[in-house]
Amino acid sequence: MQGFCSLIKKDIRLMASGKFFLMWAAFLILYTLYVNLGYVKFMKQEIYPVYLYDPAGTQKSVSPLVHSVSSKEELDAALLDNSSSVGIDASTGEIRLVFYRGTEETDRHRADYAFSLLHSPEELSGDSPENRVENQPEDSSENLPEKYRTQIVGTNTPEQKARKEITCELLFFEIAAVGFLGIAAVLFKEKSMGVIRIHAALPIGKNMFLMSKLVIFLVSDLVFALLLTLLNVGFADAGAILPGVLLQTMFLSLIMALLGIACALLLKDFRQFTLAYLLIAVFAATPVFLSANTAIKMDWIHLHPFYHIYMGLKNAYFGTPGAGPFYYLGCLLVIILLFFGVRHVFFREMEKEG
Repeated sequence: MQGFCSLIKKDIRLMASGKFFLMWAAFLILYTLYVNLGYVKFMKQEIYPVYLYDPAGTQKSVSPLVHSVSSKEELDAALLDNSSSVGIDASTGEIRLVFYRGTEETDRHRADYAFSLLHSPEELSGDSPENRVENQPEDSSENLPEKYRTQIVGTNTPEQKARKEITCELLFFEIAAVGFLGIAAVLFKEKSMGVIRIHAALPIGKNMFLMSKLVIFLVSDLVFALLLTLLNVGFADAGAILPGVLLQTMFLSLIMALLGIACALLLKDFRQFTLAYLLIAVFAATPVFLSANTAIKMDWIHLHPFYHIYMGLKNAYFGTPGAGPFYYLGCLLVIILLFFGVRHVFFREMEKEG
């Protein structure tokens, strides 16, 4: 145990001398400033803004959420300004929806939402305007027929949803890319210093060399995830989601740390490692972000292992049920296989050095 503690202290000093903890703190501050002063502030917008062009006034009862425009040119300009908005053209006496195409499912939601704003509760339930209750909210859906009623599918406000989404993305990127780069940099520095050759001659368990690094990087990633979530999601909302977030962070951290160690042991120098780093950044992270957060969908994305980890992290942030037991068993199996694979490579390197 004393030898393991010595390895921990040595790795901490090495990481500190390599400015790892300084970079760790800098990214935490940068991400927090970006979320609170940039993303949330400038990304606030209405969900599916609806614009109505009805010069003849054929639509007598519409929701106050609908924005009226005075010309087709103004309608086109509004749609161009926000591609998620929906236009309603009633200039010919018939309702015609105008919007930029997205995914099929999203387009159906936008169309249903726009149509629902053209009807008041009294009109759809058969009540005449004379029978309208004065104190009834204009956007109430209690009296609407079932097909027009809105349903609450979550408790997050638009700002909370935006905070959780961007925090999840930043945390995934930090561990998958920056953390992967950090542990490899430490290993390359140790290789150049001859640490592996020295360790082969020390009377310390051979597994402790790997375990000390995994422990340090895991703890640093968990603390980073904890602080990033508290600072950007908020203390009130973070309490309920932190256990799931930290569990998913642990899976991702261990996998990326083991991959980083493997690359550092197998490759000759840091220059060769940059190619592996680009492969991770481009082919591992990019398809996941595109499929999970944009209209770009890839049929093969479910075969991508990092996609399931990212979605597990995202589900944890939103408090939704994640994957079943097979997902967790799969993560544990991958971590175990990676550990024994890295252990084999490390023992082989020690034999070469020794």
